[in-house]
Amino acid sequence: MPANTKYTIIENDYVRDILDQPRALEATLQNFSVPCSFAQIIRRVAQGEIQRVVLTGMGSSFYALHPLHARLTAAGLTTVMLETSELLYYFPSLLDERSLIIAVSQSGRSAETVRLLNVNARRFVLIGVTNTADSPLALQADSVFLTTAGEEFSVSCKTYVAALAALDQLGSLLTNADLVETAAELAQAVPIVRRYLASWRDHVFELAACLEGARDLFLAGRGGSLAAVGTGGLIIKESTHRHSEGMSSAALRHGPFEMLSQETFVLVFEGDEKTSGLNVRLVGDIRQNGGRAELIGPSAELASLRIPQARPSVLPIFEILPVEMVTLALAAQAGREAGRFTLGSKVTVTE
Repeated sequence: MPANTKYTIIENDYVRDILDQPRALEATLQNFSVPCSFAQIIRRVAQGEIQRVVLTGMGSSFYALHPLHARLTAAGLTTVMLETSELLYYFPSLLDERSLIIAVSQSGRSAETVRLLNVNARRFVLIGVTNTADSPLALQADSVFLTTAGEEFSVSCKTYVAALAALDQLGSLLTNADLVETAAELAQAVPIVRRYLASWRDHVFELAACLEGARDLFLAGRGGSLAAVGTGGLIIKESTHRHSEGMSSAALRHGPFEMLSQETFVLVFEGDEKTSGLNVRLVGDIRQNGGRAELIGPSAELASLRIPQARPSVLPIFEILPVEMVTLALAAQAGREAGRFTLGSKVTVTE
């Protein structure tokens, strides 16, 4: 039976947001600008007045910070990455004049972000990255980097990739890298995203067939791939109501490996060259021990999971695309609409 007669794709605004990602990326790159206030922040970092950088957000906004965390740390900056809820209640000592807080919130008005703004009272320097120009975060941060992905229906997709692009450029500014070169590399990613999404129906049908019988779904990766690992585990749950769990490839071997069976499916991100060999080996070991696994990356066997090699900070933009196809595939298996919230909402306003 042909795949497209077995599975039903219900096209809705979530699907349209996924397909709108190339435009959202392009718009964010074209409209990116460095706030005048940013120069003073850089001076304070260079002079040692700011001694640490605290990266914070919730949900996909938090996971999007993984590549920046690695980049700033490699550049010699003392960098801490914490969910905003944990930062507020369990690490408040970091909220002082020695800290530069980089807060990411697509809406700029989630409950934790608003509380962070309320406790600030200009005690710390705050950079906001948001998709909403009139949000509390955009209006109250010392320096604001806006994405221009446009309004989003539900599950983070185009706002997420736009945030990754903005954070990559912010990372170049903080590490004194060539911003023009960074922008050019990001611009080259746009047609690649467009080409991948041009075959989205084929990707969905291939994955729907591949994922038949899977009950427990894991996503695993290392380094910058942890952005897609965390975001992927989140968006599969909220867009399909199917359980999924994201973790590092190393953590998968520390316990969850015991769960391997034909009902266990693991998506492993090949990642950058530093640990790609370890991730490829993990796929083989999972299969050899009775589980099911597929690689996401340049060496992927399935066309739907194959993405090109890329610079580590650009790679997460490509890595989330197959996961978005997985959300549509799981929904197609069930004949349900992907990405429509029934218990939650686009913006979380309750702690």
